[in-house]
Amino acid sequence: MRACLSSRLSSQTIAPAPRGRWRLSASAFALVLGLGLAVPVVAQVPGSEDLRALLYYLEHDDQRSVQAEMRRLRAQFPGWTPPGDLEQLRAQGQAPATIADVSGIWVRIERGDHAGARALIDETRQTVPGWSPDAEMLRVLELAESQQAFDAAVARGDHAAAIAAARRSPALMRCDRINNAWQLAEMYEAAGQRDTAVATYRGVLSSCTRPADVVPTLEKANEIATLEQLTALFQTARSTAPANAQTLDPLEARLRAGRGAPASTPTAPTATPRSSPPATTTAAPTTAAAPGGTAAPASVPAAAMSSLSLRGDGRIARARALKEAGDWGSCLAQSANPRSLELLYERAWCAYNLDRPGEALAAFSAVTRNGGGLGATVVRDASFGLTLAYLAHNMTEEAARVAAATNLQRDQRIEVETIILDQRGVRAYHLSEYEQSIAYFDALENLTGTLRRDLAMLRAYAHMNLRNLDIAREQFTRLHSQLATPETRDALQSLAGMASGE
Repeated sequence: MRACLSSRLSSQTIAPAPRGRWRLSASAFALVLGLGLAVPVVAQVPGSEDLRALLYYLEHDDQRSVQAEMRRLRAQFPGWTPPGDLEQLRAQGQAPATIADVSGIWVRIERGDHAGARALIDETRQTVPGWSPDAEMLRVLELAESQQAFDAAVARGDHAAAIAAARRSPALMRCDRINNAWQLAEMYEAAGQRDTAVATYRGVLSSCTRPADVVPTLEKANEIATLEQLTALFQTARSTAPANAQTLDPLEARLRAGRGAPASTPTAPTATPRSSPPATTTAAPTTAAAPGGTAAPASVPAAAMSSLSLRGDGRIARARALKEAGDWGSCLAQSANPRSLELLYERAWCAYNLDRPGEALAAFSAVTRNGGGLGATVVRDASFGLTLAYLAHNMTEEAARVAAATNLQRDQRIEVETIILDQRGVRAYHLSEYEQSIAYFDALENLTGTLRRDLAMLRAYAHMNLRNLDIAREQFTRLHSQLATPETRDALQSLAGMASGE
């Protein structure tokens, strides 16, 4: 049977992969068969999840990775013999009922006919029993729909709709779509929320490392940031990508000179970046806006906060009721220009929940400094709010300092520590401090019982950078088994290549 495969497979067209069809070379499949010649047949065989990576490498005729994956499968399933032809192997790795011609769906997605694509998906589900769109197709479609909604919202100046689109699809804020983050910051500025616009630029600089992304982000931020904020943004950029120091130093000197300010003395970390995973990090935090797209009232000046009395603003009951009902926009309208710290405290939570962390930070800070007369519980909860506002600005160490000095409730402390470990782990990874990054992510998993998928990918890449190849393989394989994506396939392929090179 195997002797005649060469002529049969050389012209065989295999089931369609996303965006097109592919052909498998006879030599690649013969290699799989050759590796299994001496293996006796037993009942233990790999299932569909186990064969995903092998099928991927076969699709791309990547023989080196095929060999590495076959070594792994033979070690895991010593009694398995590869089947006699490709279709039998595919039958193990993918049920025939799931095969369908999806080219028409991809055509509709690519031309922006998202409603048509979804209609064709529904039609294919009915005509091909057992078929469902794969994770990649749904990811691309949902991202395209969100991008279309975001672009339309920007075009009509609808601040709330733009933010809603970004919230539905955080991938819109990835570094490879950095223009979205820039447009979002500009919309915040137009709405009078300069601090939030600056925070959006800070989010970009906390994630993106290419000079082509970092330099224009700093130049745009320079138009609205105070000199103190600009200095902090350059510090963030240096911490995220120390290798950019030669680009950032003259840029900062030029921007400061344009303001008539002397050059600063940067203190850049000395870590040298090594390999990193695909660009899956978001460029800016996802944010929310007041209902209906209307801008919330302007933030309270800091000078006014310091002179507020403890109580006495008659709007407190109504504002508190709106806050507890989750009507954040109406709460801000009801509490405009507060005349007491008591009302300012309620307003701070509404501002925070509308993702206006700059205003929330200032308000919580005033309550923690001057609101002792409101009771220990209010001061404690204001300190909790202050840590959350710091964390929303990626000011991790400031948040940790406040949390350490506050007797938080257990659920509050878990929430704060979860975000702190998350941010510290990501920052350590980007500074190439891989052992420390793994320690943070492990501690986060122990604290919460789980680890978010993007952080689990970073942890696996950290092990890979440290040459802990067995651990990295186990973690990438588990993630791929849970949900196969281009990112997990790329990771497994890179890992196989690294293992083969050794």
